[in-house]
Amino acid sequence: MLLAEPLLERHTSAATAGLVDHLVAVYAKVYDSPPYQGDPFFSVGSFRARLVAALETPGFECVTASVGGTLVGLVHGATLPADRPWWESLGDRRPEDVHAAAQAGGVGWLRELMVLPEHAGRGVGRRLHDEWINGRAQRWTTLTCIPSNEPAHGAYLRWGYEIIGQIKHAPESPVYNAMILSSSTVRQAG
Repeated sequence: MLLAEPLLERHTSAATAGLVDHLVAVYAKVYDSPPYQGDPFFSVGSFRARLVAALETPGFECVTASVGGTLVGLVHGATLPADRPWWESLGDRRPEDVHAAAQAGGVGWLRELMVLPEHAGRGVGRRLHDEWINGRAQRWTTLTCIPSNEPAHGAYLRWGYEIIGQIKHAPESPVYNAMILSSSTVRQAG
């Protein structure tokens, strides 16, 4: 149960550019634990570079959660580019209707979802997730998650995501499960 309802705010790419330092600060706290500590792929600098590059992706949006004026979580994503290498690497494992939707710009790519450890387990992550999806017109949402990243991986499965394959974002990245969700599942639950 939340002590206070989080204030959720949606931000465009331009507005998010002004929040980068704050978002990076949340990331630094969330990823300051094993197995992420010391892994260059999960460094604060690497996240900052990925976030800044993501701002240029068509359909980029960020939703933040604040409690008492303090940022406690965020989600950001964009429209999935149909030619994204990790997506293409799934080949025939992509359901035909989802593959066709991606070709038409109809798949949202949830890139990052995080909540400060002291606010985890209180529903903030689910609220951020649902707010991001419900504010978009896309029929499908995709994300990637490290299988051992609990409780996040289990939450995605409980929320209705299906695993369609395993991918790597880069040669130095860990293996991720690629997951999809019909956005209507979230809209019906909300």
